[in-house]
Amino acid sequence: MNERTIAAISTPQGTGGISVIRVSGADALRIADSVFSASVMDAESHTVHYGYILDKDGERLDEVLLTVMLAPRTFTREDTVEISCHGGSVATRAVLNAVIEAGAYPAEPGEFTKRAFLNGRIDLSQAEAVIDVINAKNELSRRNAVAQLGGTLSREIKSVRDVLVHLSAEMQVIIDYPDEDLEDVTEKDIEEVCRQSAERIERLIRSADGGRIIKDGIKCAIVGKPNVGKSSILNYLAQDERAIVTDIAGTTRDVIEESVSIDGIPLILSDTAGIRETEDRVEKIGVDKSMRYLDAADIVIVVTDAATGLDDEDKAVLDATKDKKRIVLVNKTDIAEGNEELGIAVSAATGAGMDRLAAEISRLCKIDEIRSENGAVITNMRHKAALISARDALTRASDALAAGMPTDIVSIDIAAAMDALGEITGETVRDSVVDDIFHNFCVGK
Repeated sequence: MNERTIAAISTPQGTGGISVIRVSGADALRIADSVFSASVMDAESHTVHYGYILDKDGERLDEVLLTVMLAPRTFTREDTVEISCHGGSVATRAVLNAVIEAGAYPAEPGEFTKRAFLNGRIDLSQAEAVIDVINAKNELSRRNAVAQLGGTLSREIKSVRDVLVHLSAEMQVIIDYPDEDLEDVTEKDIEEVCRQSAERIERLIRSADGGRIIKDGIKCAIVGKPNVGKSSILNYLAQDERAIVTDIAGTTRDVIEESVSIDGIPLILSDTAGIRETEDRVEKIGVDKSMRYLDAADIVIVVTDAATGLDDEDKAVLDATKDKKRIVLVNKTDIAEGNEELGIAVSAATGAGMDRLAAEISRLCKIDEIRSENGAVITNMRHKAALISARDALTRASDALAAGMPTDIVSIDIAAAMDALGEITGETVRDSVVDDIFHNFCVGK
């Protein structure tokens, strides 16, 4: 597979100032030389050349800059040529077609990054960070992805795994030579290494909640009975008239979503239909949908009406959200006095109290802690699952030691922990998993 020289457009499709066609593989220079108006076969690495891309008949297709980068100092660790041509689908496609006619193969999704992984330039977690950098929805997400791309997570995983590998090697000597006087590692040593390694892994697992918020944002459902001002709350936070606001109860019959930023973290707001008992079939569908969004939310904003006070419908909503992480708002304090004992007094009409709402969201979701996290943070659920498997294997090893099980039995669970950690970096991962990861990449990356 890696014997093929591949090519693809690495910039977004459509009209733009420039487009970049990337070519990677052993024949990259030969192919570039055959379509370029000047010879680059003897070009030095990391040099830029001006000229034209020519078709097979020698006709000029476009005026370009051609960059030569020689292995191993490239992203893929293969000879690489990047052709910067004029943007626009017609010009870009013409240049790519000329490169393919000269012998390159169309790259598959993520194939450049896959080659960087297979050629040892990056490990699998760093490869996954590439797509996280591209898809970052906020500044914290970008920073975390760049840190992972730089090896922050890899180094921590490798550090823990190296300790276990060393322990496993010492244990294997004892297993292979039971009659020799080789008791350099004791059961106490084994138990201590398992415990410390499990604690380090557990710290990474605990970072996953914050990591998911960094990557995907906070799901926030705005709920309450009809006509308490849920849509007005959404519109104020979004600073836009996203939801229809009237004094008619039940105006919102579907869920309206909007993304806003709280301290740099995206807050995905869902303005839900008013929760109440109803015989209206359409409204009932909206209420049922509201309950599903409520169940999936990280945080719930319960809106009540200062003008009407609490009634049975309000109490039903409060009861339905009692086990959720929630904030209770007493809205419409511009026309009535809000009960501060019930919740935060606000007015969506004037903005009064809305700063307190933002501060409470930040506090409940521990955004300050997330922002101050300097170590490796887990944002990938595949990584979290592998870490849980590794922690559980080490727990089984400790339990086996405590039960007096022989060393060779204990070593099985330690090996399982090593394999689980290796799944994150790619040292022990199945080919099918690797293929699935890179299939999610775009062509040209």
